[in-house]
Amino acid sequence: MAQREISFNDTHSKAIGYLLWIFGFTGAHRFYYGKPVTGTLWFLTLGLFGIGWLIDLFLIPGMDRQADLRFRAGPTSYTLAWILLTFLGVFGIHRMYMGKWITGLIYLLTGGLFLVGVLYDFWTLNDQISLKHARRGL
Repeated sequence: MAQREISFNDTHSKAIGYLLWIFGFTGAHRFYYGKPVTGTLWFLTLGLFGIGWLIDLFLIPGMDRQADLRFRAGPTSYTLAWILLTFLGVFGIHRMYMGKWITGLIYLLTGGLFLVGVLYDFWTLNDQISLKHARRGL
């Protein structure tokens, strides 16, 4: 029974987690799984000088389970939003995907609000999507 609940709330993808792990020295996989503090630390230290990056190879399944439990599932795909943020963040495409058209257009015209907005979204994207799903459920 518990397995079905976890499968139903499958908010993040292990495959994407491992794909981002390849670039893990930048902290990408940690941001994806909702760990912005350690994601920033990985970014500033190149994955704790490579040691933390290697250890994370084995920690990703646990990070995936924690993210599935922490964040609320819904119609907006965390994975797609993260791919859009990672590769097109300065254009605001991820914000438009989430229905935030005004800030998406602002990002488009200002280079992701001069990159500060993109950095903010790296810290908060999972929570933004989870909140959107929670509001929809009310």
